[in-house]
Amino acid sequence: MKVLHVPFCFYPGPVGGTEVYVEGLSRELQRLGIACVVAAPSDQDDAYEHRGIPVRRYVIDSQPQALRELYGQGDVRAANGFKRILAIERPDIVHLHAFTRGVSLRAVRMAKAQGIPVVFTYHTPAVSCQRGTMMQWGIKPCRGIMDLHTCARCTLHGLFQRTLGSMQTRSGLRDIPIKVLGHAVGSLPPAFGARLGQFDLEGGHWTALRMTELHQLRHATVRSLFAEVDHVIAVCQWVWDVLISNGVPPHKISLCRQGVMEGAESGEPNPERFSTKPHSPLQIAFVGRLDPTKGVDILIQSLRLIPDAQLRLVIYGVAQGEEGRDYETRLRHLAAPDKRIEFHAPVPSSKITSTLRDYDLLAAPSQCLETGPLVVLEAFAAGTAVVGSRIGGIAELVRDGFDGVLLEAANIREWANAVHRLSEDRNLVNYLRRNIISPRKSSTVANEMAVLYERVLSRSRHRRASPVSIPD
Repeated sequence: MKVLHVPFCFYPGPVGGTEVYVEGLSRELQRLGIACVVAAPSDQDDAYEHRGIPVRRYVIDSQPQALRELYGQGDVRAANGFKRILAIERPDIVHLHAFTRGVSLRAVRMAKAQGIPVVFTYHTPAVSCQRGTMMQWGIKPCRGIMDLHTCARCTLHGLFQRTLGSMQTRSGLRDIPIKVLGHAVGSLPPAFGARLGQFDLEGGHWTALRMTELHQLRHATVRSLFAEVDHVIAVCQWVWDVLISNGVPPHKISLCRQGVMEGAESGEPNPERFSTKPHSPLQIAFVGRLDPTKGVDILIQSLRLIPDAQLRLVIYGVAQGEEGRDYETRLRHLAAPDKRIEFHAPVPSSKITSTLRDYDLLAAPSQCLETGPLVVLEAFAAGTAVVGSRIGGIAELVRDGFDGVLLEAANIREWANAVHRLSEDRNLVNYLRRNIISPRKSSTVANEMAVLYERVLSRSRHRRASPVSIPD
C-alpha cells in the first residue's frame, strides 16, 4: 500500500504541529510496511527526501487569480501540479492534512476521478471557521455550525478589530461599534457581494462588503469536501462534535487523537527527576508559533503583574510571515522591562521533548480552539506539567489540578494568580508532574490509521466492483 500525505507545507521550511504529525505518522507507517510520500505546495516544483521520507513539492501561484479562489475550489496551477504527482506516484490512498487553495477541493476531485480514495484529517479550526479560531466574537468557544450570516458577522468582527483597533483606541470607541458594524455588513445578502464581484471589486472594504457571498461559497466548498472524501479524521472530541453538527454522518468519522513521535529522546518519565527545588526559580517554557491566537501576550502580561515571583519564562517562538514578525516585535517590547523573560531560537521538532525536560511547566495560553496542541503531549512525554487555557483540545488533554492547571484563556489576573501560586508551592508542581501519564505514541496512531486505510480501500474496491443497476 502507498499513501500520499498532503499537508499545507513541509520541511525544510517552517512547519507547525500538523507537519510534525505528518512526519511522525509517515515514519511509523513505513515501519508497518506502508509506503508514504509527502506532497505539499511550494514556490517551485521539487523532489527530495526528508529523513527517509520521499517528498514532492508542486507550485502554487503566489497570488490568487481572483478573490473567490481563496474560498472556493482552489488554485488551478497547484491542482494541475498535484495531478502530475498522482500520475508519478500512483498512490492507493490520498490523505489530506490541510484544506487551502493549494490543498483543495480540486485536488480531492482529481484523486477521486482516478479512483483513488481520499481521507481527510481536520487539523485546525480554519477548515470550517473563517475567523480561524472557532471562538465566537473572539471570546467564547463556538459550536462550529456553518451558518451564513452568523459566521460572516463573526469573521467581520475579527477583521474590523484588527484593521480598526488602533483607530478605535485613539478615538476612545468601545467594542460595541465594531460588533454592530460587523453585524450590519454580515447581514448583507450574498447577491450584493456577487454584484460587486462582477466589477472585480475586492480588497479592503470591498472584500468586507463581499463577505456573505464569500462565506456562502466557502461553506458550500467545505460541505462538498465532507461529502466527497471517503473518510474524515477528528483528532479531538470538539472536532468530532463540529463535524456531526455540520451533517457529516458518524460512520464517516473516526476519532484518532495525536501521538508523540518515538525516538532516542522519548521514554517513560522518571518520577525521581520531579523534585523542583523549593527556592529555585520556577522554570516555564512556551514552545510554538508566535501569533495572537497562541496568547503569548496574555502570558507576558500576567507575569508582569507578579514582579516578585521567583520564575523564569523562556519563549521558543516561531515567527511566520510579516504578521508573525510584527507580533514578535510587540512581544519583545512588552517583555523588555521583565528580565525574567527570555526569547530563544525555535526548537527543532525532534528536540522538543528533551528540551522540555529542563522545565517545570509548559505554558499553553491559546486563545483559540486547538486540536492538540501536540506540544502538550510532548510536555507530558518529558514529565513536564502544563498550565493552559480551559478550551478546546488543551482542556481535553490536561486534567485540571492533577497533571496541570486550566485557566480562563484571556483572564490575565487568573493566569497571574495561578503562576504565582505555582512559583510558591513547589510541592504542588511536583505533585502535578508525578501524576503525568506517558502520552499516546505516533506508533499507536499509525496502527489505527493502517486499519482505517484497509477499511477505506475495501469499501472503494467494493463500490467499483458493484454492478450499476439500470432503471427500466
